[in-house]
Amino acid sequence: MKIQPAKIICIARHRLSTDGDGVTTLVAFHGCPLCCRYCLNPQSLGDGGRFREYWPEELYAETRIDELYFIATNGGVTFGGGEPCLRPQFIHEFRELCGPKWQLNLETSLNVPSANVEALLPMVNTLIIDIKDMNPDIYHSYTGKSNGLVLDNLGLIADAGRQRDCIVRLPLIPDYNTDTDREKSRKSLEGLGYDRFDLFTYQMR
Repeated sequence: MKIQPAKIICIARHRLSTDGDGVTTLVAFHGCPLCCRYCLNPQSLGDGGRFREYWPEELYAETRIDELYFIATNGGVTFGGGEPCLRPQFIHEFRELCGPKWQLNLETSLNVPSANVEALLPMVNTLIIDIKDMNPDIYHSYTGKSNGLVLDNLGLIADAGRQRDCIVRLPLIPDYNTDTDREKSRKSLEGLGYDRFDLFTYQMR
């Protein structure tokens, strides 16, 4: 498939141990398949006309300014959004440009076609998965979507033996789930071999 330029809503440099090991640069894509009630990046939705489009070569040129930091700290680039797993060809080309020394991480909901995740697994080091909740009814109520693809992709990652490369975010979402719901999600994920979790509470504005 021909690579297309991507709309980027944000490039945030010099992040330390917040979205991957070492010093990272967060690159946030425009576009997301979900409609979360409390979207943390609403600028990733709707009209993206105000955002600059980048080709992989342009993004690499802009991020390589911090290459010494990346290599010295085992850091690199974290792709977020929006949903970076909608851009597997773009990320593949970026990996070809930066080579194997940079860590490439994904912040993802996993609510994308499994072919996208399968294509990305060989290219990325860490997946930071915002699972919302494993309960299909809670998930649908909060995101407006089914979590069927999420469950499929969690199984795909487990079958590939990549669970230890994942950090699963398990939020407590006021008015949508409870501590009991979150514990059920954690146990379900542990049954698939996941054991790295980030438990936190959404702070409503």
